[in-house]
Amino acid sequence: MKIIIKEPGQRPRATEIENSLSALQQAVGGYIETLTFTEDCCIICNEEGRLQGLPYNLTFGGMSFVGTVLFVGVAGDEFADLSERKINFLMQCLEVK
Repeated sequence: MKIIIKEPGQRPRATEIENSLSALQQAVGGYIETLTFTEDCCIICNEEGRLQGLPYNLTFGGMSFVGTVLFVGVAGDEFADLSERKINFLMQCLEVK
């Protein structure tokens, strides 16, 4: 699925990832936690990132995140591709820092 990945100290980038729990867990380095911020998009991060002492990554929507963060689409109860429009919008938001 088409997503945006943002790693600590790196610029965000659009990429593709397998839509499976194991692939998402591997990308964030542990159990996943999701935070929905629009009806068609959510953030996936490492649920235990703060406990593990992962490095600060970014502040988005008034919340600070540590470790690798994924921005993914949502369709009902499933993860899905981000639309090109959403990718462009998020990339602009994430670059303005």
